[in-house]
Amino acid sequence: MQNKLSPFLKTIMILGYGFLYVPIFTLILFSFNASRQVTVWKGFSTKWYASLLQDDVLIKSAWISLEVALCAATFAVILGTMAAVVLVRVGRFKSRRFFGLLTAAPLVMPEVITGLSLLLLFVGLEQIIGWPKTRGILTITIAHTTLCMAYVTILVRGRLADMDRSLEEAALDLGARPLKVFILITLPLISPALIAGWLLAFALSLDDLVLASFVAGPGSSTLPMVIFSSIRFGISPQINALATIIITTVAIGVMVAGWLMHRKKY
Repeated sequence: MQNKLSPFLKTIMILGYGFLYVPIFTLILFSFNASRQVTVWKGFSTKWYASLLQDDVLIKSAWISLEVALCAATFAVILGTMAAVVLVRVGRFKSRRFFGLLTAAPLVMPEVITGLSLLLLFVGLEQIIGWPKTRGILTITIAHTTLCMAYVTILVRGRLADMDRSLEEAALDLGARPLKVFILITLPLISPALIAGWLLAFALSLDDLVLASFVAGPGSSTLPMVIFSSIRFGISPQINALATIIITTVAIGVMVAGWLMHRKKY
């Protein structure tokens, strides 16, 4: 028999979910507002979605953010998985603890310090070897990969540590090469952690403002940078429309990923 929640716990749960999701639903609602003032409702309209298609600055910044997020999330999963395998599967080696601290450093380092250090790194590299010649999408992707890799490493490391290695050992005993075992057995078993890590890295990159502000160059402003710079003039209804599209896309992606992980589990 299932235990029922007390009225107090139900109230706390409703207040908690309301605090999290009511602002999002309000933003979606006002993206269909006919008024240009985002706090005054004057009827239902979809004109701001049509107006969004004509806003070249927002569209360009949104595409830059998506491009950076896709690349950064993919690279973070690859590098984070490699780091997790080294920390879990490779035996004790010299500087192992130091390597573990390095992979977790971006989690506890203030983004202002990380952004400033990366900016100084890129400036120094440009003076020494001439690369990167300009700061832009590439430097933002490197910065976001550095941050997101730490989160992916923790997720994959936990999954690898808890995984039953009997299937891998059986495949090795039957003569399979370690690389083939890793690709055909290990990766499918840790795929829920990989998917979760990729989604988390994608969301972190898409949302980041501080790191991008330090390492971005002319013509490479991300969507958070454009939105933040426009706040001083007031929130534009086009921003609500674009945010609604992003929220819908991310929600669909999360539901698909959850369905895939649930299917993999059962």
